[in-house]
Amino acid sequence: MSANRKSPIKTKANALQFKKSMVVLGSMVKRNIKNQYRRSVLGIFWTVLNPLLNMLVMWFVFDKIFGRTSSTLFYPVYILSGNIAFTFMRTATTMSLTCMVENYDLLTKTRVPYSVFPISKNLSAMVNLGFSVIALIILMLACIPQGVKFYWTMFMMPVPWLPALFMFSLGMSFALSAIYVRFRDIHHLYTVFLTLWMYATPIFYSLDTLQLGDTARKIMQLNPMYYFVEYLRELLLGVVPSAQMHLICYGIGFATLLLGYVIFRASRKKFILYI
Repeated sequence: MSANRKSPIKTKANALQFKKSMVVLGSMVKRNIKNQYRRSVLGIFWTVLNPLLNMLVMWFVFDKIFGRTSSTLFYPVYILSGNIAFTFMRTATTMSLTCMVENYDLLTKTRVPYSVFPISKNLSAMVNLGFSVIALIILMLACIPQGVKFYWTMFMMPVPWLPALFMFSLGMSFALSAIYVRFRDIHHLYTVFLTLWMYATPIFYSLDTLQLGDTARKIMQLNPMYYFVEYLRELLLGVVPSAQMHLICYGIGFATLLLGYVIFRASRKKFILYI
């Protein structure tokens, strides 16, 4: 009888806790977006302009100077699509890296799950991704005279492409935010690693244009971001990715999320101690 009475009470308490966590999560996402563009004249429009400006720089350097082009997509679209995917992961993980330390006051004064903090950073990065996709659409519309076309497969970007990439970024964020609490030097190391990772990802070049042996090509394809970038480009070409590509992307995403959360959960009891 006592157990039956406690069960509804516990369920109600869990529901209230979940509702409170969602409110905190929503307010943190809004705060992240506002802080990102505070005191900026153009404000949130930079989320559209920034990827376009980066694309123009890469296009000028790698197409006009070095003469690297893509045999599949129109080169500016090729660059921007790869940059969009990589930038989402980079933004989400970089913001999440220090989120536990930056929110020390909330950690000690509120009773919300610690996981809310890296999740909020990833959701904020997803908002930025939405504006970057708008930039991609604007570019594609401008490039229609150059033969750029729109295909129905682009509707597969929200699902199933984005959830797999989100799981991968969130798993990375869980692990990085937990490690940073104890080892602050990882911030500098990760910045260098991201630069290397970006150049190892075919954002402004294609593996087909590189003179690589079979072994070197297989090593390059060990890069998880290679598959997320190629998946997106297939959608832009009107191609439905193969079942193998789906399995690879979701396998990478789920495995990274699981491993990252295990590291985060195992470390959370020591957060207050080391912060």
